[in-house]
Amino acid sequence: MAIPDFQSIMMPLLRFTADGHDHSNQDSLDALAAEFGLTDNDRKQLLPSGQQRVFDNRVAWARAHMKMALLLENPRRGIFRITERGKSVLEQAPPSIDLKFLRQFPEYIDARDKPKAEVSSEPEQETQTPEEQIGHAYEALQASLASELLSQLKAASPSFFEKVVVDVLVRMGYGGSLKDAGQAIGRSGDEGIDGVINEDRLGLDSIYIQAKKWEGSVSRPEIQKFAGALQGKRATKGVFITTSTFTDGAKDFTSNISSKIILLDGAQLARLMIEYGVGVSTEATYELKKIDSDFFNEG
Repeated sequence: MAIPDFQSIMMPLLRFTADGHDHSNQDSLDALAAEFGLTDNDRKQLLPSGQQRVFDNRVAWARAHMKMALLLENPRRGIFRITERGKSVLEQAPPSIDLKFLRQFPEYIDARDKPKAEVSSEPEQETQTPEEQIGHAYEALQASLASELLSQLKAASPSFFEKVVVDVLVRMGYGGSLKDAGQAIGRSGDEGIDGVINEDRLGLDSIYIQAKKWEGSVSRPEIQKFAGALQGKRATKGVFITTSTFTDGAKDFTSNISSKIILLDGAQLARLMIEYGVGVSTEATYELKKIDSDFFNEG
């Protein structure tokens, strides 16, 4: 089952507290996961940031919104329970609780900062938590940047593309210095091999490189030639890097041979450029902060 959005979690969460007892955050997560029929894999799904689980985040925000509306309260850290207002809402038996429902309570409007709440004409249509909105916006920006990088790579000269490959591999920890790596890549050019680079800074093993600008998809015959070149060098490791893509046949071939050949297409190369800071610069930095619970622990 798909993980429910945070508004769909509100009513089940309030019903969970109907007994009037104190409940821990973890107990609510377990009970709600069971009610929604979520699998272990569902519960392990992470936000785009990779820092928090999607389900945990959505339950936390469902709880936070109902606290702003005074349907729930925290008697102490990590523990929450239903309020008299919350019990009254359950007695009314509304079909659901969502942001539109909560806006009937003045305290909720005040807590959400009324001028900001009015910016959106339909705040009740929100389905993503703030962290999810930030994460997906970040992913969209990254995808746009990767697309721009790939366009630049395709328009660049073969020698410049080769330089980009060197920069990325060195930033990833291969090849030692930029000078050494630059001499290694592009020094060969024979038998389907463009160069050789050290796997580590000590040069304990070597990786053979094929770095090619390509218009159409790279097919199996090209990878077979590269694999044959590796055998001719008695090499077991190779990386084929291109600005285009690889056919399914090319991918299947690499999974069925003894040599370890990594296929790196244009989109993957662009993402590595972003990750390792090659050809990009930081435009702005934002820090997302949260409450330090240990700071407020008076025990």
